[in-house]
Amino acid sequence: MLITGDMSITDVVEKYPQTVDVFLRYGMHCFGCMAARFENLEQGALAHGIDVQNLLKDINSVVA
Repeated sequence: MLITGDMSITDVVEKYPQTVDVFLRYGMHCFGCMAARFENLEQGALAHGIDVQNLLKDINSVVA
């Protein structure tokens, strides 16, 4: 797995812009907000009630 739950949302989006579509599908629009700089993927997913493992699987499928 390239991307893990402890990585920051901002870092993931900056390094892998193709992940934006995945975040949007999950209803996570937080990559553009200030919290994204301080939250990691796991924290962001949990805050939105999203299954972290499914999100990571889908994100990694577009960067692999």
